This record gives sequence, structure tokens and C-alpha cells, in this order.
Amino acid sequence: MKQIIACLFAGLLFGIGLALSSMIDPNKVLNFLDVAGNWDPSLAFVMIGALSVTFIAFHFIPKRAKPIFDDQFSLPTRTDIDKPLIIGAALFGIGWGMAGFCPGPALSTLGIGLLEPGIFVLSMLAGFVVQAYFYDKK
Repeated sequence: MKQIIACLFAGLLFGIGLALSSMIDPNKVLNFLDVAGNWDPSLAFVMIGALSVTFIAFHFIPKRAKPIFDDQFSLPTRTDIDKPLIIGAALFGIGWGMAGFCPGPALSTLGIGLLEPGIFVLSMLAGFVVQAYFYDKK
């Protein structure tokens, strides 16, 4: 139960942070990507803030014997860069650039009741299903 509450709190904190920084507005992202036009550097500052917190946390957390709400750390074991990783990263970037949404802000924006993030989330879920269908066939 503690783990579920911690996940809920982390998700709410993330969503509130996205809303306060206006990163749920796809125009902020699209203007950040428009370096030759109406460029808005605010996304870079949000990224720098997130990377700063992560850099500090990654210095202290691995020194712990185990996580606070679990029995062991769940760290990735693969370090190679393969074709599915490159294709997935490219699709993520293309989708983000075209729609102005990535998964976190799109989910956070669902509560506003706009049509565009709903379409994005449904498309994202359809992509999960298609990926699972093709990946599981291998």
C-alpha cells in the first residue's frame, strides 16, 4: 500500500509540476522546437531543473541497501543501443514534435477535457498494442 501511495504522490507531483511550468501546453514545446521562429527556451530550463534533481539523487540513492518502498532496486541491465531503441526514440521525437505532447503532459492535460490530448493518449495506447503485437511475435 505504501508503494501505491508513493507512486500516486510522485505522479501528482509530476503533473502539478508540469502544469505550473506550463509544459502541458503543446505550444510551449512547439515553440521550443522552433529555433528559427518564435523560440521559447522555457522547456530547456525545466529540463535543466529535472536533470539537476536527478544528478543529485543518483549520487545518493545507489548507496542505499534497498529502496524505501521495495525490497530491491529495479535497474536496467542492458546498455546496448539496438534498432528497436533507435526506432522508438525516433518515433517518440517525431510524435512529440508533431503533436507537441509527450506522454506525461498528455496524461496531465486529460483532466482539462480538451480533445487533442485525448486523441494523443488513445493513439499512444494503440501504439502500445501494435508494438506488443509485433514484439511478442518475435
